[in-house]
Amino acid sequence: MKKIQRLLLLAVIVLSPYYGSAQTTSILLQKLTELFPNAEITAIENLEGYSESYQLVLNEPLDHKNPQNGTFKHYMYLSHLDFSRPMVIETHGYSTGNNKSEVSKLLNTNQIAVEYRFYGKSRPEPLPWEYLTNDQAIADYHDIVMKLKQLYTSKWISTGISKGGETALIYKSKYPNDVDVAMPYVAPLIDSTEDPRTINHTRTIGTAECRDKITAFQRAVLKNREAVLQEFQQYATTKKMSFTEVPYAEALEYAVLEFPFSFWQWGGHCNEIPPVTASPKELFDYLNDIVGVRTYNDKTYFNDLPSYYQHLSELGYYGFDLSPVADLLQIVKSTSNDRFAPKGVVIKYNPQYIKEVRQYIENKGDKILYIYGGYDTWFSCSPTPDPKLDGLKMVLPTGSHKTRVKDFPEKDKALIMQTLSRWLAEKKN
Repeated sequence: MKKIQRLLLLAVIVLSPYYGSAQTTSILLQKLTELFPNAEITAIENLEGYSESYQLVLNEPLDHKNPQNGTFKHYMYLSHLDFSRPMVIETHGYSTGNNKSEVSKLLNTNQIAVEYRFYGKSRPEPLPWEYLTNDQAIADYHDIVMKLKQLYTSKWISTGISKGGETALIYKSKYPNDVDVAMPYVAPLIDSTEDPRTINHTRTIGTAECRDKITAFQRAVLKNREAVLQEFQQYATTKKMSFTEVPYAEALEYAVLEFPFSFWQWGGHCNEIPPVTASPKELFDYLNDIVGVRTYNDKTYFNDLPSYYQHLSELGYYGFDLSPVADLLQIVKSTSNDRFAPKGVVIKYNPQYIKEVRQYIENKGDKILYIYGGYDTWFSCSPTPDPKLDGLKMVLPTGSHKTRVKDFPEKDKALIMQTLSRWLAEKKN
């Protein structure tokens, strides 16, 4: 009997979290259960520096104005450090897992990472498109924050990357008092479904020599179409990708048209662009490195349908510049991305939505710290906040869509941290 008791005691010690006691764990879990009584709450592996972590699956209303219209499974990931520490909410624009944001690392905070409705694991089938609106998604975040504020009473910071950063800005405009600080990364506010600023960016950024090399590369791929297609098909076979929704020949043309946008977005290097005399494999490999032909395979096509729906209904998007290769195109004739929208779904663009968000952010958006890369194509759609606002827009001149605080010079990083520290030290209203 004593041996069994010793084994049970050992099991309790081993199963207790390494940053706290079993009692602490039960308190947090009990509080989460009280706040989210109908949620599925599962303990998960801790990210570095956290004592407890949970996956929560909520029964989220499809329609916050009419909760009786049903629910969907909504995934989020809570990482706990201390109830007295600030909380970061990462408003992911797409699917997510349990990943630690840069803001959480910089400020040593608790964190909640929330998947965007109808993406990733939070996607119902069939998808009720009429409920895929920014206002419904922002209401998701608002309700979650209001509940968790009962536990985490210190400062709140919202953050997100790209569409997630845009979501943080939309959230700030709709519920300005939910968070104390917003820190969006590389977030555009787009003016139309084919915002001309993106094409102007690709036509003017960098040097004329580099832009000429980009055009020459595009043309070389299409002039060697059949040989490059063979490389494409071989690659797809190796990677077990299927291209039935967007056939190979069409996908290749879209990848070529996408190339300038992606080159500047992801920080391409002009000296790495293959010459026009490169082999078909070299041409394909570089195109794939920059654009990623997986974008057009059936699995990604399906996963990205919600994104295209949102861009073409409320968020706005970019168009393709056909002019450098118009004489070589055989399939693609439109500059629009509407080819990738869900079929059989009526989509009507509302130009006022982001216009209103921009108006608030640029004129009333205090305590927003923006991070951008100057070469990033999406930087061309960044907001221009009024200088009178208590905000900070940091631009790394040659940075890309991958730009983070860690990439800035020490002087700029110090300014970023000083600004965040000042905002977080201010007394709550």
